[in-house]
Amino acid sequence: MLLRVRSKDGNFRFELPSTADISVLVNKILETTVDADPVSLTVSDQPRGNETLVSTLKGRNLQTLGLKHGDMIFVGYATKVSQAPATPMTIDAPSSTRVQSNIWENVQEDVVDIYWRSKNGKIPRDRDARFCKHGANGMCDYCMPLEPYDAAYQAEHSIKHLSYHAYLHKISPKTSSAAATAIPPLSPLSYKVKNPCPSGGHPPWPAGICTGCQPSAITLQSQPFRMVDHLEIASPDIIERFLKAWRSTGLQRFGWLIGRYEPYEKAPMGIKAVVEALYEPPQEGELDGLTLGIPWEDEPRIRELAKMSSAPLTIVGYIFTDLDPDPEDRTKSIYKRHPHSFFVSSLEAIFAATIQKSNPTPSRSCSSGAFGSRMVTAILTATEDGKVDISAYQVSEQACAMVDADMIEASVEPGIVRIKEEDRSQDAARYVPDVFFRYKNEYNLEVKKTAKPCFPVEYLLVNVTHGFPQNPSPLFRSNQFAIENRPGLEDQHIEDVLKTLARLGAPQLSDSPPTSTSDASKRLELAKWLSDWHLLAFLETTQLVSKVDMKVLVSTVTSPSLLGDPSVLNALFKTESWQTLMTFTRESAPSTPAPGPSSSHIDEDIPQDVFDQIAAEEATRREGFSGVGSGVKICPHCTFENPEGETDCEVCGLPLG
Repeated sequence: MLLRVRSKDGNFRFELPSTADISVLVNKILETTVDADPVSLTVSDQPRGNETLVSTLKGRNLQTLGLKHGDMIFVGYATKVSQAPATPMTIDAPSSTRVQSNIWENVQEDVVDIYWRSKNGKIPRDRDARFCKHGANGMCDYCMPLEPYDAAYQAEHSIKHLSYHAYLHKISPKTSSAAATAIPPLSPLSYKVKNPCPSGGHPPWPAGICTGCQPSAITLQSQPFRMVDHLEIASPDIIERFLKAWRSTGLQRFGWLIGRYEPYEKAPMGIKAVVEALYEPPQEGELDGLTLGIPWEDEPRIRELAKMSSAPLTIVGYIFTDLDPDPEDRTKSIYKRHPHSFFVSSLEAIFAATIQKSNPTPSRSCSSGAFGSRMVTAILTATEDGKVDISAYQVSEQACAMVDADMIEASVEPGIVRIKEEDRSQDAARYVPDVFFRYKNEYNLEVKKTAKPCFPVEYLLVNVTHGFPQNPSPLFRSNQFAIENRPGLEDQHIEDVLKTLARLGAPQLSDSPPTSTSDASKRLELAKWLSDWHLLAFLETTQLVSKVDMKVLVSTVTSPSLLGDPSVLNALFKTESWQTLMTFTRESAPSTPAPGPSSSHIDEDIPQDVFDQIAAEEATRREGFSGVGSGVKICPHCTFENPEGETDCEVCGLPLG
C-alpha cells in the first residue's frame, strides 16, 4: 500500500505491505527527519489533535491500525538537545507472549457502557406495505434497519442530541474492531497552553508562546451529543420529602442524587440516570440561595455505602431548589426561569462544569481513558402556572474545558457568562484565545460574533429530559426517617431508632420461619421501615453496626424480593450487629408494670405529712394566681407579677384571667 506522510520536514510517500510492522514505518519516517527525538515521535490522522505516541503502538501492523492505501499520516516530534546524528528507533517485533497495553484498553467501564458496546444499535423498521415489493424474509431500502445516528429519525422523533454511544458509532471508523480500538476516536478537550511546548524552541508559558503550544480559537456551538439522555426519579415521595424542608422554612435546599445508570430505550442507544435516594450534605440555606462546601466530608462514606446495595448505586448528579412564593397567592411560586430570562444562571453553569470535571466517565473510546461526565443538574423551580417542576441539564465539554482553563466567570446578569482577561503574571498566568459564537440576526441570517467580553449561557447547556415511572418500584421502600443535616427541623437520634424497633416488635423476631400471620406481618412492617436510605446512612455513623454487617443490612433491605419473601431478613437476624442492636432495644424499652396492688394500696406507704405539705403548697399557688391580699396579679402564662388593677399582662399581653 502507498502511505503519505506529512511532517515539518515536508511530504513523503512510502510503499509498504499492509502486514508490515509499525516499526518499519517509524524507521522510514526517522530517515527523513533532522535531529528528531524518537521517544517524542507522534502520529495522527488529523493536522492537529488526536496525536498518539508511536511507542504505545508496539507490536501492531499497519492493517490492524486501520491504515489503507493512500492514507495521509501527520507526524510530529521534538528536536534532540544534543547534535548527535539521528538513529533509527527500535521497536520490538510483535510477540505472542508480550503485547503493549494502552491506557484506554485497561479501563473498567460502567455496566451500561458494556451493555451498549455489545449491541449494534440499529433501529429496526417494519415492512412498508406501499413500497416493499419483496417477500416476508426480504429486505430493501425502505425497511432495512437505520443507524442510531440517522438524521431523519432524529428529526422525526424530535431528538435534539445524539446519545453518547450513537455518537461513538457515528465518528468511529467503519472497519474491523481491532482497527477501531487501535486509536480511540475521542480525545479530551483542553484550552490550556501546552506546557512544555511540543516544539521546544522557547521557554514555557508565560515566558513564551507559539502556534504549536497555544490553543486554537474557540467557536461555541451546540454539543451534538449528551452523556445522559433522561433523568428518572424512582418515586415521587423522594421529591416530596426533599421539598418538605423548603415548605417548612422557605430556605433553599441542595441534595446529591443517589442512583444508577440504565439503558434508555426511547432514544437510540440511550442512557438514563435512575434516582433512588437523596443525600443532603451540610449546608446553609437562604431565601435566594445557599452556601455549600465542596468537596464535602462524607462523600467517600456515602459512595461506599451506595455500592453496598443489591444493585450498586453511585452519585449520578445533584438537585437544588429555586422557589419564591408568590406574594399574592402563597400556594403558588414565581415563574422566573423562562425563555425571556434564563434557564440556568452563569454561576450554576460554572458550578456544574466544576462538578462534571471532577467526576469523569471511564471510557475505552478516549485516549486518556476518561471522557465527559454523567453528572446531571436538576433544578426544582416554578412553572408558568405556579406549580413546582423539575428541569434537568448538563453543560457541554466546551464549558468544562473553559472552566478548567480558568477562562470564564459569572456575571451580575444571570443569563450572561463573562470571559476573563488574559493574565501573563508568573503566579496566575492565564491565556485566553479568541472566542466566537453564532446566532441568527433579525433577517434570519447566521452571524458570527466575538464572545468577548460576554456571551449567553445557553451556548454551554445540554438539555436532559426527566420523568417518573408509570409503575414505581423504588429500591428503598420508605422515606419516613428523619433526613440528615436538617438541624432543628428533623433531628436523628439513636433513641428514636430503638423506640421504633421496640414498637415494631423487632426483638421478638428470629431467623426461624414465621409461625403465624401476625409474625409475617411484623416482618413485612419491619422490612419496610428498615428499607430507608436515610436510616441506613445514620446507622453507619452510630458505630453499632460493623462494616461487614452493614453490607448484609444494605443488601438485604434493597433486595427485590424483600416484601415478597419473609425469609429475606433471616441473614440480617443472624449478624452480631443486629443482636447487639436488639440488646440495646430491650434495655431502652419502657418496662411494663407487673400486676400487683392498686395505686390506693401503694399510697398507704406514703406518710401523711407529705400529703399535708403538698396540699399546703397547692393552696399557696392558687392564692398567688388569684392575687388575693398580695396586691399583684401573677400572669398564668409567663408568671410576671402585674399590678392588681391590670386586666392584661404587661409582658406577654395575654389576659390575666
